[in-house]
Amino acid sequence: MVRSALYVPGNRPELFGKALAGAADVVLLDLEDAVPLRDKDTARAEVAAWLRSVTQARPAIWVRVNPGELGHEDMRAVAGPMVAAVCLSKTESAREVRTAGAVLSECEPRPGAIRICALLESAGAVLAASEIAAAPRVSRLQIGEADLSAQLGVTPGPEERELSTYRSLVVLASTAAGIEPPLGPVRTDFRDLDALRESTVALRRLGFRGRACIHPAQLPVVNEVFTPTIADVVRARALVDRFEAAAGGVMLDESGRMVDAAVVRQARRLLDI
Repeated sequence: MVRSALYVPGNRPELFGKALAGAADVVLLDLEDAVPLRDKDTARAEVAAWLRSVTQARPAIWVRVNPGELGHEDMRAVAGPMVAAVCLSKTESAREVRTAGAVLSECEPRPGAIRICALLESAGAVLAASEIAAAPRVSRLQIGEADLSAQLGVTPGPEERELSTYRSLVVLASTAAGIEPPLGPVRTDFRDLDALRESTVALRRLGFRGRACIHPAQLPVVNEVFTPTIADVVRARALVDRFEAAAGGVMLDESGRMVDAAVVRQARRLLDI
């Protein structure tokens, strides 16, 4: 389960080890937006060298690569046994995913070892989400709302309702493709943790099960929101036990509410988490 993924600039090697020792489920080394063009080569070399020194596999390590040929160079440099996935920035089509997969096949430690998280940052990408989600190697989608909002001319309000349609489309595409739930967008204001909590709860209600973060201070809030409570687990376990004892079909829970197979599937999903 990926509740939180912490972006770490690829040109800040002094932060790599700190991130690995922190609370994130994924350390996401960023070779794209966080790195100025003049520093791309240096950052790639720093990340590749550090990855060769890492021996632990948890938290998982992902690398966000640049679009196009520059991203192919990134993948050839960083593909190794400690990289669980690459995050394809500005993914626009399933064809781009297949091309990236072919590059990974040339350099990964074993066939299919490195998965792909496709980052959707444009209107075209969101509309192509179903095809992208079904492409080989894609294990998860991520939505990047800064570029998307700018392209669409959307100005999100405090409750971010203006973004619900695009978020739901990404959840729908992920579910239809049978891949992991998508990773929610970053929130750039890392000081307002109350607003972060409200926003993250709204994402959970829409079907997201994790979120990208840009600062370690955001991790406790995001991890908490996406972790089922003990009470949630107890209720889910009781509901599944009651359903199995009734040998399926429609039944009532302890509060007298109707329960069918769809409700039980939701409870089982929570218990799997």
